[in-house]
Formats: sequence, C-alpha cells, structure tokens
Amino acid sequence: MQVARTLSTARLALRQPQADDLSAYTVYCASDRAVHVGGPFDAPTAFNRFAAMIGHWALRDFGRYVMEHEGRAVGHVGPLHLTDQTAPELSWTIWNDADEGKGFATEAARAVVDHLLDRIGWTELLIRVAPENTGSCRIAEKLGARAGQPPAFDRYPGALTYRIAA
Repeated sequence: MQVARTLSTARLALRQPQADDLSAYTVYCASDRAVHVGGPFDAPTAFNRFAAMIGHWALRDFGRYVMEHEGRAVGHVGPLHLTDQTAPELSWTIWNDADEGKGFATEAARAVVDHLLDRIGWTELLIRVAPENTGSCRIAEKLGARAGQPPAFDRYPGALTYRIAA
C-alpha cells in the first residue's frame, strides 16, 4: 500500500508542499523558530530546503506534508528518509508563533504515525529532537515514542533520538 498524498484530521488538511507555500516557509526559516533545525536561514537556503522537501516526494514517493488550517499553511509534518541505513525520521515544525500551543503538531504527527505504522505497515520511525526543544520532546512522548537507541547522527549532533514502533 502506498503512502497517502493527503491526510486529514479534525482541524487540519495534510497535503504535499506546493510552490505557494514557499513564502510562508521562507518567513519561518528566517525566524528564530528555525533554531532547532540549524537556522535561521537566508532566503536562498530556505528555497533550497523547501525544494528538497518537495523533491523528497519525487525521489521516495513519500515525504513531509504541509499542515493547513482554515486554508492557511501553518507548518509541516511527516517522514524524511535520507539514508537506507536507518529507519525514516518523523519531523514536525510549526511555522509561526501565532500557531504554537494549539496542538497542531501533535494532531498532525498522530495522523501521520497512524497512517504509516497502522495502515501502511511501516515498522518504525525515528524522531530526532534537540534536548532544549522541550515542546517537541513532549510531542514525541505523547506519540508513544521512547528515547534511546540509536544515537543521533552528524546532521543533529547532540539530539535526542526517539523511536516509535508499530
């Protein structure tokens, strides 16, 4: 069974990224909100990262979804698989402060986990979180993920690695 191109929750539509999302993503990348993923980033770097998000769908036939609430992009969530040597990673990001604390990331991540592990049959996902990003640590734990093995890798030195299994 293939990964769905769209998912929905009670409040969110989850869909593939599209060109119209680039401006909101660029604003996020330039802000302090991007600090936990190595940012802030300038506009060319944001463009490159966004292009990679779109391209992941073409290369792997799955990827991160844009979270849409009331017709507006509020963040992204979904699997990232850079190497076949590890399980795919689940990541999420809320793009602006106004949407923080509303439960969007938890709601969207739960929908993605349910789809990938329960419906599609994937066996596990990794979640890598900067230890100081306590909000994302709490989300990982709400999803049933457990901190531990395997350790973080060069892309996120010092990150906590959580594992969630079917």
